[in-house]
Amino acid sequence: MNERLLSMEAEFLKALAHPTRIRIIKHLMNSERCVCEFTEDLDVEQSNMSQHLAILRKQGIVSSRKDGMKVMYKVNHPQIFEILQLIEEVLVSQVKETLSILNKEKRMEDENGY
Repeated sequence: MNERLLSMEAEFLKALAHPTRIRIIKHLMNSERCVCEFTEDLDVEQSNMSQHLAILRKQGIVSSRKDGMKVMYKVNHPQIFEILQLIEEVLVSQVKETLSILNKEKRMEDENGY
């Protein structure tokens, strides 16, 4: 495997690996939005928001443009939303599997009188 590509993939995934950054991306799902809206909607301080947006910009996940006094952000590739959806599906599947195992163990305990 190409080590450079693997490194790039890891850096890309690291950029997504923070709840605030995922929340930012999900806020951009339907349209371009002003950074001022993120700060209010996500209850994140401006300086902290700027750091998260810089990480997402560095990886090319989001881009920005000036609109008068506002800075508008958008997700560059809609496939990002598909990635997040797939992750959610995997997590739901894992939870279901865990619950199934726990239910089987509970039934076995009940049958054995524990």
